[in-house]
Amino acid sequence: MSAASCLLTEDQFLCSICLDVFTDPVSTPCGHNFCKTCITQHWNINVPYQCPNCKKVFYTKPELQVNTFISEMAAQFRQSAQQKASSSSSEQQAAKPGEVPCDVCTGTKVKALKSCLVCLASYCETHLEPHLTMAGLKRHQLIDPVENLEGRMCTKHDKLLELFCKTDQMCVCMLCTVLDHKTHDVVPLKEEYEGKKAELGKTEAETQQMIQKRRLKIQEIKRSVELSKEDADREIAGGVQVFSALKESVERSQAELIDTIKEKQRETEKQAEGFIKELEQEISELKKRSSEVEQLSRSEDHLHLLQSLPSLNAAPPTKDWTEVSVRPPSYEGTVRRAVNQLEETLSKQMKKLLEAELKRVQQYAVDVTLDPDTAHPNLLLSDDGKQVKHVDEKKNLSDNPERFATCVYVLAKQSFSSGRFYYEVQVKGKTGWDLGVARESITWRENARSPQKGFWMIWLRNQNEYKALALPSVRLSLKSQPEKVGVFVDYEEGLVSFYDVDAAALIYSFTGCCFTEKLYPYFSPCINKGGKNSAPLIISPVNHTE
Repeated sequence: MSAASCLLTEDQFLCSICLDVFTDPVSTPCGHNFCKTCITQHWNINVPYQCPNCKKVFYTKPELQVNTFISEMAAQFRQSAQQKASSSSSEQQAAKPGEVPCDVCTGTKVKALKSCLVCLASYCETHLEPHLTMAGLKRHQLIDPVENLEGRMCTKHDKLLELFCKTDQMCVCMLCTVLDHKTHDVVPLKEEYEGKKAELGKTEAETQQMIQKRRLKIQEIKRSVELSKEDADREIAGGVQVFSALKESVERSQAELIDTIKEKQRETEKQAEGFIKELEQEISELKKRSSEVEQLSRSEDHLHLLQSLPSLNAAPPTKDWTEVSVRPPSYEGTVRRAVNQLEETLSKQMKKLLEAELKRVQQYAVDVTLDPDTAHPNLLLSDDGKQVKHVDEKKNLSDNPERFATCVYVLAKQSFSSGRFYYEVQVKGKTGWDLGVARESITWRENARSPQKGFWMIWLRNQNEYKALALPSVRLSLKSQPEKVGVFVDYEEGLVSFYDVDAAALIYSFTGCCFTEKLYPYFSPCINKGGKNSAPLIISPVNHTE
């Protein structure tokens, strides 16, 4: 029997209804075999009675008896298959946590290779074989192993979810399309899957592109940090060098001051020593004469006294010391001159620093042109948008809500909402002008200008009166009249600085500003005053200093 059983194939012991090895096999009058329970349930549902295999119809329900021969053969085959599966399973490793186990394995659950959407079961390599070899099972849909296959069944109709309702954006079964989703746009699950998969592919590509952009942004930020550190190190080194030079200059000036004062003191002491030496010498001579006079006055020898008197008649020291004195040296102005010299050194160093600063900010030069839509009707702009001057004749322009109506102002076309920017304006030959930046939401018809009103600006009036329009305004004292003014803005730092370009001097800085809107360069040539202030403001190209 064992030898014979080896010649039998698995197909011969499988019920075509349950697709499993026979349990209580029975034979129909047409000669086909089924599990007794399977064929009984089939005939209870389907009338008239029909063979599931050959479709032969029986008008009366056949009386079925268990085929003991086939039953014994099936039992032996089942035992052999279980032993084989057990042996195969023992050779395979058990499913690890997170892996889908085989639903058929008894004992050790082996990792499943596929899940069947028809059988709603997962199979290991051994138990998957019937689905790969049997004609009936080959038609079943296999997918990569998944858990909870019951979740693929419609909870309402207990049918496989094999369709997708686009109207309600949900998976449905065949009965759902007839009942609850009758008029909806329903497509096969595979069709929607392929569409969504294509969308996911596109989304994945976009996501990868976004990831790449962010990686590049990380590199950009890291590079910015590196450049910032290099700038910081360079500034620190430059600062240390400047302050070391200043410290040396101060120490040198201090030493020179001390040496000057000490030298004057030494000269005073030397003069005093000369006077004292001369006085002591005269005192010595006078003492000697006093002694001789005293001795002679005591003599009682008439002849000796008279003979000795001529020698005493020699003139004694006659120098008048009344007007002689040692005056302490005057130190008036000594410290002041030393400080002035130090100040001159510091001024030279400041000029070098300002020249270096101007050179740095000029690196942020931008191209600025005037916006005619914002210009006051009495302002005449050049065709290239680089010059503006005031004219007496008022132009007939459209009432643009962004046009300055009460003051002779004009904005630039360009706006800035981040970073740094710099531009230069020629003001040569003018007796009045306004320059600066203005925020986007300024009140166009208001005359007041200050940071609180959205203006950061300086102006010239009456040829030599300079002011920074802070609150309150700051009167500016300039060593020379600028012919070209540079305007620099650092948006994030909240800084607006004005420079005399030719003198490489800082005119004024607004610091600690809080910018939250776009900033526009702002210009006013002021009224021409009968031709006295007719020269234009000219936006000049920036010549980078070397």
